[in-house]
Amino acid sequence: MTSIPLFPLNTVLYPDGYLPLQIFEVRYLDMIRKCIMGEQPFGVVQLLDGTEVRKPGQHETLAPVGTLARVIEWAAPLSGLLQIKCMGTQRFRILHSEQLQHGLWMGRVEMLPSDKIIAIPQEQQNVADALGALIRTLQEQKIPMDQMPMQPPYRLDESGWVANRWCELLSLTAMQKQLLLSQDNPVLRLELVQDELSEHGLLENE
Repeated sequence: MTSIPLFPLNTVLYPDGYLPLQIFEVRYLDMIRKCIMGEQPFGVVQLLDGTEVRKPGQHETLAPVGTLARVIEWAAPLSGLLQIKCMGTQRFRILHSEQLQHGLWMGRVEMLPSDKIIAIPQEQQNVADALGALIRTLQEQKIPMDQMPMQPPYRLDESGWVANRWCELLSLTAMQKQLLLSQDNPVLRLELVQDELSEHGLLENE
């Protein structure tokens, strides 16, 4: 078991996902500075109830599964403001969480296994092809690299990587995103993503 600081957000971070953040709350400024100085990750966990910016008397409910985030770039353009760019690494399950007096959440967590590297099954190749087409479109539009929703290397031949990127891109409910993050089988996660894409008419040649 490991104890880590938690950062509740209204979004879900998946392994290898890219997450830019602006930090201005005191409880997180201190935490992020310590993570940067110590080269330590923090835990991004979905906020199921409550708001990202703390309000007096607010009750916050955290999702049971989250992802470690590693700061890869940071800047402090103003006093009291940090701009950071993070990458998701490993999933974890919260065994116990506690909100400290100044509002920071800490969690005792167990790490969940990383996705096995499994090639895209032929039946789901259209899911990878659609993601590749989207990446090419964004590149043709000359979207700056730091504004791309996903970062290279683009592992379009791996079931887990392709599934995770679509999980980030699709407009899914909080429950759907949490269920997909909790799914240990990357091929099954890819199949579930395929169902969502098909339902929205985003796939060809099924």
